[in-house]
Amino acid sequence: MRLRLALSLVFFFCAASFASQDTLSVSARGVKSVVGVWWPAKAKTPAKSSVKNKAKLPAQTVKSEVVVWFHGGMTSGNCQKGLVAGDDFSKLFPNVIVVSASACRDKHWATGVMVAAVDAAIDSVAARRGSPVDTISLVGVSDGALGVLVYSMQGKRRVKDRLLASSFGKLLGEARVIAGMNASRMRSGRWRFLQGGNDRLFPVAEAVPWIEEFCREVRADCTLRFDPAGEHDWSYWREKHLDWIRESFRQ
Repeated sequence: MRLRLALSLVFFFCAASFASQDTLSVSARGVKSVVGVWWPAKAKTPAKSSVKNKAKLPAQTVKSEVVVWFHGGMTSGNCQKGLVAGDDFSKLFPNVIVVSASACRDKHWATGVMVAAVDAAIDSVAARRGSPVDTISLVGVSDGALGVLVYSMQGKRRVKDRLLASSFGKLLGEARVIAGMNASRMRSGRWRFLQGGNDRLFPVAEAVPWIEEFCREVRADCTLRFDPAGEHDWSYWREKHLDWIRESFRQ
């Protein structure tokens, strides 16, 4: 266990110097959101959308997969969380484009305006890299997992892979109802849940049955990975179950 943790941390810190970060400001339905974007390893950050920028980016960057990070604390007063929230994930997956919008106060992940903001951010990324983004993957931690569920129902892009860590879908409604909303979209792609028995915010006796029912009802590739000692924070899953995280995203 100690060896696996040590190797994970070595990878984490070695990859940290590779990704380059960009900052965007998008507007959707009159609401602005600041967005952090992490470009793949060794890629230059394009300054603006133009044909020239496409030539400056390596071919692997133009073709890189896009992963949207939905941060936790979606109703807090910090309206710039997206600028830092996706950093950790970008170090674990330095060859993808990570997009991290900022939700706050009443403009949270369960609102249509934030779904639109995420799509606006992806539109900007597509323009900057010079190629369309038709398929994405999603990761949400804590109430950020609600963003994964809502985008899966309402977003305009097809979703390939999803990771929901320390989630509590009950906040949106009954599992069978959520699973049946816009069923064709919900059944597209994979679902991976990470849930812990020592989650300090979401009671395991309610969170786990919800996930199990959701997986039965959604009729897709849906799996719950449960750790009886699992804690709420993303850092726990990264340090203890990096293999589970990596399995959740096909590259």
